[in-house]
Amino acid sequence: MIGLALRPAVTAEYEAVVYDLDGTLARLIVNWGQVRDDVASKLRARDVDVAEMDLWELFEHAHGGPLQRAVEDAIQEHEREGARRSERLALADELPLDVPIGVCSLNCEAACRIALEMHGLDRHVQAIVGRDTLDSYKPDPEPLLHTIQSLDCSPASALFIGDSETDEIAADRAGVDFQYVSDRL
Repeated sequence: MIGLALRPAVTAEYEAVVYDLDGTLARLIVNWGQVRDDVASKLRARDVDVAEMDLWELFEHAHGGPLQRAVEDAIQEHEREGARRSERLALADELPLDVPIGVCSLNCEAACRIALEMHGLDRHVQAIVGRDTLDSYKPDPEPLLHTIQSLDCSPASALFIGDSETDEIAADRAGVDFQYVSDRL
């Protein structure tokens, strides 16, 4: 098992480990093109020109405004269903660890909880922060810092493992060591 070989090095060097979720511990089965179309439809109904916007641009356009709830609800519905159909990824086999574990994700918190439960990982995770847990989201460092604080750890003593540049940027901004999931397998 891959995790057994990796576990000692992680727990000897860090007091807590935080994982991204989608693409790291599990892969949510979401048709992101359909999510984009559903979100665009909601915005078009409110006379927003969505012609060239991708899903993230649509989300950012609505964030903090009167359309945020409608957009967030549409995305969350797809994420929760995608979490129910998610697949467990190889890195999940390194759990449990001998240090506290957190999840900090750009997916909604409910989808994180569903996916972790579906794959029996929820019992190993002490803190979960999703895109909707706080007012900010990755790459803002606040969600990662909040996750680490929830684990009673300092940023300098934690490791964040993810699969995207957004994860890496959040870690850098938070002063947290970062490792790509591909470097752990």
